[in-house]
Amino acid sequence: MEKAIVIRYSEIHLKGKNRGYFEKLLKENIKNSLNGFNYRFTAMHSRYMIDGYDENDEAAIEAKLSKIAGIHTYSRALVMDSTLENIVDAAKEMCKGKTGFFKVATNRADKRFFPHSMEVSEIVGGKLLETYHKDLKVRVKDPDFTVSVDIREDGKTFVYTENIHGIGGMPVGSAGRGMLLISGGIDSPVAGYMMAKRGMKLDAVHYHSFPYTGEAAKEKVIELSRLVGEYNGGIRLHVVPFTHIQETIHEKCHEEYMITMMRRFMMRIAERLAQKRGGQAIVTGESLGQVASQTIESMTSSNSVVKMPVLRPLVAFDKADIIKISREIGAYETSILPYEDCCTVFLPRFPVIRPNLKKVEEMEKALDIDELIGEALANVEIYEL
Repeated sequence: MEKAIVIRYSEIHLKGKNRGYFEKLLKENIKNSLNGFNYRFTAMHSRYMIDGYDENDEAAIEAKLSKIAGIHTYSRALVMDSTLENIVDAAKEMCKGKTGFFKVATNRADKRFFPHSMEVSEIVGGKLLETYHKDLKVRVKDPDFTVSVDIREDGKTFVYTENIHGIGGMPVGSAGRGMLLISGGIDSPVAGYMMAKRGMKLDAVHYHSFPYTGEAAKEKVIELSRLVGEYNGGIRLHVVPFTHIQETIHEKCHEEYMITMMRRFMMRIAERLAQKRGGQAIVTGESLGQVASQTIESMTSSNSVVKMPVLRPLVAFDKADIIKISREIGAYETSILPYEDCCTVFLPRFPVIRPNLKKVEEMEKALDIDELIGEALANVEIYEL
């Protein structure tokens, strides 16, 4: 009888003939995340098992698993050869020190094993009551905890009392590659997390306006990118110097169009960086109507300068929804640190809410777009996080 962590997935079950590809990718992502730990990894039908690890590493391993997209649930379990005696002993061990109402639920994937599932549950439950009659009682409906017995086809059985939920979704890398525009705010890290959860492998780009924004603002974005990278199997952050572009727009374009023009430059640069990385989409944290630059007209203006699709996973979320997820993924406290990003530089008093595309394109004729972008791209800082 050994300790193990049993890992389960959900949506991968629906993938039919392609299921093997997703299973292999999830396995690789788990192994990459657990690099540096000593353990054994076993793949089985609809399950993965990790055992042979140092007990002192158990909490750290679970913390890694909790951030891997594609994992539905995982459990601390005891694993043993499939005999009724072993199962009873493991159930007693798992219930040691517990109190309250319980039930036993048996899954008998190995149909060669006897007795049947209901009988196993009855026998195990009876033995638990004999041993812990002062502390435990049976309640089939709404128990305090469930003793789960999972009898597998390979002659092994898992016994556990808790299913810990992962983040679900699909394995990172299964849904292409994207470039995340990440600011120092609340929204963009949440957008990155949501796309990683759907299987998209992300790089990130941040626009830095030194000396108007300082090193503390950049360090904040590096930390937010690192947090997103925990759900993404790591991340490459591109920090693009944006000061000259902003100063030029401020000098040559109408003040109320400042944000609109900035967003168009950001999209162009993001697309070029994405193309170098084999990216297929741009990802932003925009939510429809949240601020002046996030009206449908403003989004249309931004979209018009790139050929890549622009994905906005938060487009229909309100701020409370976004803050809730930000807290859940551990990004909120960093996001609210009071360091300004480039979008606060040269901020117009009355930004245009519904920009006229023809007017925008006419103003851009005063700018040497290719030269400005080329200068910015020549001075990109890259961080592997």
